[in-house]
Amino acid sequence: MIPFCERPYRACVGIMLLNNDGLVLVARRIDQRAEAWQMPQGGVEDDETPRQAALRELEEEIGTDRAEIIAESEAWIPYDLPRDLADRVWQGRFRGQTQKWFAMRFLGADEDVNLATAEPEFDAWKWTPMVTLTDVAVHFKRENYRQVVELFRYLVP
Repeated sequence: MIPFCERPYRACVGIMLLNNDGLVLVARRIDQRAEAWQMPQGGVEDDETPRQAALRELEEEIGTDRAEIIAESEAWIPYDLPRDLADRVWQGRFRGQTQKWFAMRFLGADEDVNLATAEPEFDAWKWTPMVTLTDVAVHFKRENYRQVVELFRYLVP
């Protein structure tokens, strides 16, 4: 196994999905014991752009593509997984993820969100104010989410 500090980051996208009230969709992972919520995210495949990955991941994770991209981060924002988790996830090849973030406007109705996807990752979802994202996120993503909130804060009056 590669030593933790020498591992690269996995290329990933993150999605801040905003509804008409300016609230952000967060979901609770099936595999978490803690009461922690996250925005949809996922890896970028070799044959796709980050924009394509963001749209694919949205549908794969929350069962809908009823959204349009309204903003994206210029920079990639990294985060480290805790070492014990990084050793188990992705066979210990990565130390964490570096994410290209996309803000999307939700164009559907709540009924369009369907967590019963082909490979479910979440067991619950809710809309939450952008300012509370760091409070509800798992501890190792809080700094990442703080940066994303700062980046997209202008989208919510």
